[in-house]
Amino acid sequence: MAKGWNDKRPMSPHMSVWKWHPAMLSSILHRGAVVILYIALIKICIWLALFALGDASFEAVKGLIYSPLGAFAFFVFSAALVYHALADLRHLMWDAGKGYAPEKANAWSIILLVLAVIIATVLTYCLVGSFK
Repeated sequence: MAKGWNDKRPMSPHMSVWKWHPAMLSSILHRGAVVILYIALIKICIWLALFALGDASFEAVKGLIYSPLGAFAFFVFSAALVYHALADLRHLMWDAGKGYAPEKANAWSIILLVLAVIIATVLTYCLVGSFK
């Protein structure tokens, strides 16, 4: 490759023109949630296979799930699941022609993110609290 870059083609404006807003973040988080859910599905299948092996492996996996690392993993999984479900409901609203205005889309993006964190926190507390 040449040492001096002198390509005069225009750059894509997505990095230089657009400024960040909540709806853009929401779109990225929605896609990220799918990746997290895909990875979690694989891990859940592995955990279920370990459960089938017997009591010793069940207790080992149970110990991992109720550890701080397991609680954090469950929080991330539940936040991704709840956020993805709420974002899908918003997409259904959009399919009905509601909420397309930028101020409404941005407001709903913030509301969905806050709701997902609150619900995931409650679910994680219920999981960790059920072990006590």
